Amino acid sequence: MARRLRILTWHVHGNYLYALHHVPHDIVVPGLDDSLPGYGALGSRIPWRSNLTQVPAQALRQMSFDCIVYQSRQNMDDARLLLTDKQRALPSVYLEHNPPEPHPTDTQHPFRHPRGMIVHVTPFNAAMWDNGDMPVRIVEHGVPDPKVNYDGGLARGIVVANHLARRGRRIGRDIFEAVRRQTPLDLIGMDAEALGGLGEIPNMEVAAHVARYRYFFSPIRYASLGLSLVEAMLCGLPIVGYATTELPTVITNGKEGYVDTRLTRLVEVARQLNAEPDLAHAWGRAARDRALQRFGMVRYIDDWVDLFDTLMEQTS
Repeated sequence: MARRLRILTWHVHGNYLYALHHVPHDIVVPGLDDSLPGYGALGSRIPWRSNLTQVPAQALRQMSFDCIVYQSRQNMDDARLLLTDKQRALPSVYLEHNPPEPHPTDTQHPFRHPRGMIVHVTPFNAAMWDNGDMPVRIVEHGVPDPKVNYDGGLARGIVVANHLARRGRRIGRDIFEAVRRQTPLDLIGMDAEALGGLGEIPNMEVAAHVARYRYFFSPIRYASLGLSLVEAMLCGLPIVGYATTELPTVITNGKEGYVDTRLTRLVEVARQLNAEPDLAHAWGRAARDRALQRFGMVRYIDDWVDLFDTLMEQTS
């Protein structure tokens, strides 16, 4: 690591910010109105470290930063109001969490910056976006080990998704509902009650909650690899899911779980896991090993340290 940096970003995704602030730099996020995405209070639900601080958004112009990490188009728009021209000219990263919309292959990424870089969280996302002539890096998720032991005593599947009722087919509402009609399946997340789910579970309690279930089910048709899925793997849950986007590169059928685009097959596997807890435990152990190897925090931190070093060297 060349030197310790002071980095401005936004509080867009609490669980991702929790992982990111393990990187040995100082991170500042603006606060404003809790109802505005990216400006909500950090709160006490997550054990934030001392290298992360929140300041009033109106104070940003008077502060000094080394680089900026944008995480949404709204962040870019807001920067024109909150930051000086000199600040916006700093070395900058656009951390892209999602695959492209509306078109899955021919959507141009909006980020253009002479001292910038686009960072994607999965290889699938990077391949699907039209990144133009911008430098691109892939930094796959890093998820702290929740250190929760798999129980699997509930012969049911668990789905973790926010606002599934509203987000619809893209996040797999229809897939969730079709599978739930044929085998026991619970849902947690924001507004889960709208689909008969159990509601939202505090961030740091999700791991212990899902560890009681036999398997984790992913109905997602088109989105990034979810942090909750990786956390479930770290807890030792086998994964059953719809085989799209990055998921087929994470799960090997019959090893860490099972993925397929045939719902009949997914239901068969779900029922098999419910009937055979020993199989679920075996697949779950493999899932944990896979998650530690691919999504461990040491690799994640090293990737970000190298990325910031490269960004600062190339733009100095």
